[in-house]
Amino acid sequence: MANERLRTALLQSDVTLTELAEHVHVDPKTIERWIGGRVPYRRHRQSVATKLGVSEVYLWPGALAADQVASASESEILTVYPHRWSVPRDTWGLLFDSAEADIGVLVYSAMFLADDAGLLALFRAKAAQGVRVRILLGDPDSAEVAARGDHEGIGESLASKVRNSLVLHRPLLAAGVEVRQHATILYNSLYRADDQLLVNAHIYGQPAGQAPVLHLRRISGGTLVATYLESFERVWSEARPID
Repeated sequence: MANERLRTALLQSDVTLTELAEHVHVDPKTIERWIGGRVPYRRHRQSVATKLGVSEVYLWPGALAADQVASASESEILTVYPHRWSVPRDTWGLLFDSAEADIGVLVYSAMFLADDAGLLALFRAKAAQGVRVRILLGDPDSAEVAARGDHEGIGESLASKVRNSLVLHRPLLAAGVEVRQHATILYNSLYRADDQLLVNAHIYGQPAGQAPVLHLRRISGGTLVATYLESFERVWSEARPID
């Protein structure tokens, strides 16, 4: 059976068969056989996944045993912070400054970022360098934001914070930063820089600052980072650009 995931990943990454073959050090016809359904050796699977920026498990879901996937996924966890406020301030700047291709933020308001002029300037600078910077903020008029405000006990204050964040992010549009609004249930806030993620896992009835944060880095064979990134892309595809 043809490997449509590999075929699609090639098309989406704009990597040619020849370029991939040179990266993996095989003949282009070997790549064609892999697309046709042949499963490559582990070292080749890892190299292909790295070049295409996707998970090895995504491209060849049956190639790794369950215990191998579990072990690799566990290895993606770098640090666990008990609360967002306990994440060192420098960690945020170092995360985003390390990005060479993608920066992504999925939140409702994240006023702690919007209020940081240094981080907003970093987003501008990264966009000017050719990094794709995407910010997903909540829709302040949505039922989801209203519900989160009620659950946290702050009512309409959350919607007001989202509106303030939108105002602070709007000037970034002129620098090439993409900003959209979403109306989804925010199970986690995501902060991405290429293959690294800070995941703020939300807790019912608690503000985001009180909830834990996982620092993750994607590795071949792991699925944690890939799962969160797939979620980000789904929300992005359903969100609407701000005016």
